[in-house]
Amino acid sequence: MGSGECVADFQSIIAKQSDLSILDAQTLLAHLTGRNRAWLLAHPEAQLSSEQQNALAEALNRLAKGEPLPYLLGHWEFYGLDFTITADTLIPRPETELLVEQALGWLQAHPAQRRAADVGTGSGCIAVTLAAHIPDLHVSASDISPAALAVARANAQKHAVIDRINFIEADLLPVPLTPLHLICANLPYIPTQTLAQLDIFGKEPTLALDGGPNGFSLIRRLLPQAKRNLARGGLLLLEIESGLGQAALTLTREYFPESGITLIPDLAGHDRLIRIEI
Repeated sequence: MGSGECVADFQSIIAKQSDLSILDAQTLLAHLTGRNRAWLLAHPEAQLSSEQQNALAEALNRLAKGEPLPYLLGHWEFYGLDFTITADTLIPRPETELLVEQALGWLQAHPAQRRAADVGTGSGCIAVTLAAHIPDLHVSASDISPAALAVARANAQKHAVIDRINFIEADLLPVPLTPLHLICANLPYIPTQTLAQLDIFGKEPTLALDGGPNGFSLIRRLLPQAKRNLARGGLLLLEIESGLGQAALTLTREYFPESGITLIPDLAGHDRLIRIEI
């Protein structure tokens, strides 16, 4: 990296030396310079200091070793909000915004239903986003990982909703004092053998990804818990593996034979969400 290179040059260097898109290269440069992307686009001639160049070299080295960009940055955007993340939490993904959209739409249509649970909360992106958009919502956010819960609490504090989210270390759904109106769950759902072949294997926490032999190990355990603790007229939302839509329908019908069950595709047309209205 030469001293005469500018922001535009470094953007090209990042794209060539890593698998990052131009957008992600700009995001990395913004992180290193303390500027936003708009400023970088308006000042392509700007120079990086020697300290910033050294930091960029270190970042490229970490990326080359397989570290995902969001972990390097320490934060990532989800549903328009900025979330702190660590290697103890799954990186929030755009597909999960479908679950949030469905939950918000239902909550807005049912203003008296304000007791929700986010099972396997991870970074807290679902619980915090719902609480941030529904001012009188109270959420129980559970996770088996104490480290993930610490991150989720920090995100709730960051977005000023910590007074309405109860964080609980638990294996799936803790028994609520009163029936819940809404249960959301983005549980590990990738079949074990499939996960081992994916690029993310070993880069994000296996605990948050591995859904067991058929991808339903945790979902199958959650379904009877949800049936016992969801109020009549309530809603259960489950994110699923894209290739397991029909199998997920069959499984959920075993536990909710009289409920309205819908399989919802994501923006790419892949099966992504099971919606159960009891």
